[in-house]
Amino acid sequence: MRVAGTAGGRSAGANLLALRSHNTALVLDLLRRAGTEGISRQELAEGTGLTPQAVSKITARLRERGLAAEAGRRASTGGKPPTVLRLVPEAGHAVGVHADRDELRAVLVDLNGTVAAERRAPLDFAAGAEAVVERVAAEAEALAAEVFPAAAAHGDADGPAPLARVDSLVGVGVALPGPLDHTRGVLHRVTGFPEWDGFALRDALVRRLGVPVAVDKDTNAAALGLAVAGAGDSFVYLHLGTGLGAGLVIGGSVHRGARTGAGEFGHQVIQLDGPPCGCGDRGCLEALCLAAVAHGRTAEAARVLGTGAANLVALLDIDLVLLGGRTVAAAAEEFVAGVSAVLAARARREGLRQEAVPVRTAPGGGRAVAEGAAQLLLGPVFGRGDG
Repeated sequence: MRVAGTAGGRSAGANLLALRSHNTALVLDLLRRAGTEGISRQELAEGTGLTPQAVSKITARLRERGLAAEAGRRASTGGKPPTVLRLVPEAGHAVGVHADRDELRAVLVDLNGTVAAERRAPLDFAAGAEAVVERVAAEAEALAAEVFPAAAAHGDADGPAPLARVDSLVGVGVALPGPLDHTRGVLHRVTGFPEWDGFALRDALVRRLGVPVAVDKDTNAAALGLAVAGAGDSFVYLHLGTGLGAGLVIGGSVHRGARTGAGEFGHQVIQLDGPPCGCGDRGCLEALCLAAVAHGRTAEAARVLGTGAANLVALLDIDLVLLGGRTVAAAAEEFVAGVSAVLAARARREGLRQEAVPVRTAPGGGRAVAEGAAQLLLGPVFGRGDG
């Protein structure tokens, strides 16, 4: 299946990667934010700070490659009515995969981040690298086949891999528990699965899938997706599922740290003589929180999570706390109330004049991480994140 508007036999996915530049990203981001109503070239120039001539050259390239199209004309205020342009969402797609310790969720999204298809399947991290890579690849290919059956069905054994035959596909983003090296796509000692230490997951998936692949922690991916969707410029995403971690957005960008290891929120020690944690330490926030959940003490788990959240708020002075993950989803009201109560108590003790930092559940529900994983590929196209 070919996407309308591809030029010279090159796919829209390849076009998007080839077009990556600061100025083009500025224009594409404004086109996406303008929605179906579109935006004029003059407004693009004003919004980006580029000259009208530069905008005209960029939009001409985008139209030639099927990434932008005319959306009509604006009413004239004197002179020729300006032509309005819009993004063509279906000109590009990305697959986002959330590989949790026991479950995989995959989505295929367009340039607007709209989910076109979704799949879920069991996953056993203990089965080893080869099995996990194959399961991720199989689900990603099956997902693309649902949306692009013609492309996925054709080809021979010696030809391109199934995903490489989908013209509009930019690539696959994979999010999973950390710690890991986002830049090199190499896993470290994933809590509970030390045998993964040093495994080059990104390279293995590139070889298997034949398309660009980005790998990041589940919390970072979710935070990126939320930032792209407009959650704010200063917030923390706390993910409580099979583990506990944080994604930090500071100044509108995901903060990964000098060694891409930021956000190991669950392994801050808050009880020196506490229970052992899978990371090898004792009294970690994750161990205490998950133990309370396992014994049905949701209110206690929420207070523990709130203690960690309050530490982050005090340390970073962020504007918003977003909660996600399957454990939070199972008792969302209790977790929001419990974390909010701890933050409010801390604010009162410190005599803060303003209200406590708000706490909400993250939009996107159970697929927030998978949607964010897709943005690992699409975000940089629009100047959001570094992929």
